[in-house]
Amino acid sequence: MSWTNHSQNPTTYIPSQINSLMYNSKQSNSTHMQECKHTGGDNMGKEGGEEDALPLFETKEARFVGAYKVLAFTVFVGICLIWVYRLTHMPRAGEQGRWAWIGMFMAELCFGLYWILTQSCRFKVVYHYPFKERLSYRYKDQLPSVDIFICTADPKMEPPTLVINTIFSVMSYNYPPEKLSIYLSDDGASELTYYALLEASSFSKHWIPFCKKFNIQPRSPSAYFAQQIDKLYKEMEDRIDSVVEMGKIPKETRDQHKGFLEWNSKVTKQDHQSIVQIIIDGRDKSVMDIDGGRLPTLVYMAREKRPQWPHNFKAGAMNALIRVSSEISNAPFILNLDCDMYANDADTIREALCFFMDDKRGHEISFVQYPQNYDNIMTNDIYGCSFSVPSNIEFAGLDGYGAAPYCGTGCFHRRESLCGKAHSKDYKGEWNIKAKKNADKTIDELEKESKVLTNCIYEKDTQWGNKMGLIYGCTSEDVVTGLAIQCRGWKSIHHNPNRKAFLGVAPTTLDAALVQHKRWSEGMFQIFFSKYCPFIYGLGKIKLGAQMAYSIYLLFAPTSIPTLYYVIVPPLCLLHGISLFPQVKSLWFLPIAYVFVARNACGIAEALSCGDTLIAWWNSQRMWVFRRTTSYLFGFIDVVRWQLGLSKTTFTITTKVNTEDVLKRYEQEVIEFGSSTIVFTIIASLALLHLFSLIGGITKIVLELEFKLLEQLILQVILNLLLVMINIPVYQALFIRCDNGRLSSSILFKSFDALPLFETKEARFRGAYKVFASTVFVGICLIWVYRLTHIPRVGEQGRWAWIGMFMAELSFGLYWMLTQSCRFKVVYNHPFKERLSYRLQLSVSHI
Repeated sequence: MSWTNHSQNPTTYIPSQINSLMYNSKQSNSTHMQECKHTGGDNMGKEGGEEDALPLFETKEARFVGAYKVLAFTVFVGICLIWVYRLTHMPRAGEQGRWAWIGMFMAELCFGLYWILTQSCRFKVVYHYPFKERLSYRYKDQLPSVDIFICTADPKMEPPTLVINTIFSVMSYNYPPEKLSIYLSDDGASELTYYALLEASSFSKHWIPFCKKFNIQPRSPSAYFAQQIDKLYKEMEDRIDSVVEMGKIPKETRDQHKGFLEWNSKVTKQDHQSIVQIIIDGRDKSVMDIDGGRLPTLVYMAREKRPQWPHNFKAGAMNALIRVSSEISNAPFILNLDCDMYANDADTIREALCFFMDDKRGHEISFVQYPQNYDNIMTNDIYGCSFSVPSNIEFAGLDGYGAAPYCGTGCFHRRESLCGKAHSKDYKGEWNIKAKKNADKTIDELEKESKVLTNCIYEKDTQWGNKMGLIYGCTSEDVVTGLAIQCRGWKSIHHNPNRKAFLGVAPTTLDAALVQHKRWSEGMFQIFFSKYCPFIYGLGKIKLGAQMAYSIYLLFAPTSIPTLYYVIVPPLCLLHGISLFPQVKSLWFLPIAYVFVARNACGIAEALSCGDTLIAWWNSQRMWVFRRTTSYLFGFIDVVRWQLGLSKTTFTITTKVNTEDVLKRYEQEVIEFGSSTIVFTIIASLALLHLFSLIGGITKIVLELEFKLLEQLILQVILNLLLVMINIPVYQALFIRCDNGRLSSSILFKSFDALPLFETKEARFRGAYKVFASTVFVGICLIWVYRLTHIPRVGEQGRWAWIGMFMAELSFGLYWMLTQSCRFKVVYNHPFKERLSYRLQLSVSHI
């Protein structure tokens, strides 16, 4: 539907009536502001001095931390008892299962030590509450400028319409437009993205006054018009999509904008010159929206790329943005966002500034990190992407040490700290800084000077990427940069407001979710192996609790090894009847049962308290297994190869584009497999191993009536049963589902490739037969001795007959010895023709 003349409904707002409606809104807004000022004065105190003395935010510790510490101590005692059990009950050398037992001890030792690390971010959980009304009352029109950085890299994986919706949302913040500057870094140097930005600059003249007139939320047009399509927005979106589909800009459009002269046939994604285009100049008071209001500055930037120069991925783009923005606007505070992370709360800037501008503690704060939230998460979060527990508990626990991590998006920075400034006790905080002397410079002059700052050679022999800006060298440039800033004396804040500040696009396929975690785990493990390891680089600079908490995430990758052992060896031992756990009637059963129940009960309580459902918690356990046995494993392998100099750092972009078929299954909370990759082969192989081991183990116990064995194997049966339950969606995708999101037949066959087509068993009683054969051999030897010692003398009757008998019996004896070679190792083979049919039915259809 289009914006019609029903002015009371913001979704039916007509552009042609904007002037009259906005004129009325000015009067109403002016009256409203006067009322707010009057009310604010009454609420904040009768005297301005009292108001100025009030803090702009307060910090509260989480409840029940004391009770949790008691629970954690009991779990720790249980873990120690498990270690003691493993050491005191280890099978002796030569006994069955000794090496499997040693492996279990090593795996449980790793799990226990990792659990200890996780407690560091649960013992000091704090939450912050800003007072943005006090900020507005105290500073009124003296609020500082803010630069907003948005990064994109590929118009195919990150569609231009997605990018500009993020830009619309930040252009329409409840903040003075003349103090906002939005910078888009396009590492793909795509003229399609530039065209979309031009379209956005025109549409923003309608969108910004519309948002402020009706105070709508959210301020991303695609999110706001999700239910009711607006004609003006739809026309703009169609024009952009049409151009993207054609892959080129129409000639009449190119002729209208000088910026397109930057693109020629030689410009490619990896090889192009610097491009800086100021699309909206916020300094120009004549540039207004349709209501006569000022517009924010809007800048397009594509830094120079050449094949022979490293571009350092997103970190390089961010550092180029820092330099370009310092030339154009030089705001003291910077917000950086991913291109799919639109602003969901129009007052977020004011909230963030409460932390920076607080008189007592503001000067210590380097950055304020908001959690990554997503607007397409389903109720039960099948891919575990919501990160509700880390966002609400773990990051808040790091915040208790003043060391909340920088997560790469949704973060407000103090420019000085991001540029390498170390914190000192006498630092008072400078936020009223001005841009460089550019008031008299033309747009062309600013663009020309900015291009120099984005050249490949600009950073040569400088501290950029080392002590200035984001740090180079690993794919998790955000985490290591945040750690380095904190080690320079700054503190950070993690703020998770009730209304989500930013909403992005979560992966909608299992493959995309696992690829994302592979990149994260690889980058963070690189940090642990580098000079920025928190236990080394942070020694004496940040608290031990913060060092331990950082290591929770830096050690994602190596946790794959004990996890892989735990999901492979116990099922195989169950299949062979080898016990790895104590019997239920043993006292050693109690610590294992207690640790299992306590940890999972605590995990469920945390998930439910953070707003997850019980099914969502169960889905997170499934993803925990999938990630550790695939994503983190490959991340671990890649880091080892990187350390050995066998590979280079790469950066993989998560696609934001999906088909309607995929989105439909995602909305129905059906796991999307759909592709044939080694990741899915591993998942399917492990799932089949768990299923066959459970069936085989139970069959062995029942058919052979070895119920005493059941007492010894009951914990392994339970473990295997849980793994089978976790893998139910895998079995459905292998054997039941018929849609395009199922696991392909090739995955099934590859999984069966791990199983033999036949098995071999030795014949029974071979040992007894060998004893019997040795006695026969002794008898034959005695016969030979008899023949040699009783041979008739020369001339005696029968001498040659005797010699002939000896030769014959010697031949018989030697031949008998040959016959024993095929009796000492008798084996029988049992083929599995069903597995053959499974494996070859595609290539040999007649079998």
